[in-house]
Amino acid sequence: MHLLTSEIINEYCEQHSTPENAVLHELNRQTHLQTELPVMLSGHLQGRILSMMSHMLRPKYILEIGTFTGYSAMCLAEGLQENGKLISIDINEETTEMATHFIAKNNMQEKIELHIGKAIDIMPTLDYEFDLVFIDADKPGYSNYFNIVIDKVRKGGFILADNVLFHGDVVSEKPGKNALAMQDYNKKMTADNRLENVLLPIRDGIMVSRKK
Repeated sequence: MHLLTSEIINEYCEQHSTPENAVLHELNRQTHLQTELPVMLSGHLQGRILSMMSHMLRPKYILEIGTFTGYSAMCLAEGLQENGKLISIDINEETTEMATHFIAKNNMQEKIELHIGKAIDIMPTLDYEFDLVFIDADKPGYSNYFNIVIDKVRKGGFILADNVLFHGDVVSEKPGKNALAMQDYNKKMTADNRLENVLLPIRDGIMVSRKK
C-alpha cells in the first residue's frame, strides 16, 4: 500500500475509527488475495471517510467512476437517501463480477447499479443530476471525466477525486505519467471558478471540489 503517512500513524487512525463491517472486511481480504493490484482498494480508513462524507451530504444520486471490487461503492452508498442510487462504472469484467458478489452479500444490490464499459461512453447516457461524484479510475482520464460530468452535478454538489497526490510523485522533480496527469487535474480544479476546492492529504490524496 502506498501511504503518505507512516504505517504506525495509519494503524493508529484505523484503530480509532469505526470498524469496517464484516462484508467489507472480507472484501478487503479477498481483494488482497485475488487481485494483482490490491492497492487500488480504498480500504478501511478511506472507506470510513467516504462513508462519513456521504452521510453528511445525504445524496440522492452518486456516480462512481472506477468500481474495482466494489469497496468504495458500498462505503459511499451507506449515506444514500432512502430510494437513492449509486451508479458505478468500470471496464474490468472480472473485478466487477467480484463487486457484484459482495454488493449482494452486503444487501446493497438495490442501491448500487453497476455498468461495465468505458466511462466516457456511458456517462453521457446517464440522465441524473448527481449530488456526489467519486473519480477513481485511470489517471490520464480524470480531466475528461470531469468535463463530461460537471454539468450533471447539481449546484452545491461535490466531486471527489482519488490519488491526486499519486504517492507524493506530484511534487517530485521528474514526475511520471500518472503524476503529471494528477498535476494537470489539480491545476484544472484550482483554476475553475465554478468550484471551491480542498486537497486532503489522506492516504494517496483526495481532491474535494464543491460546485458553487
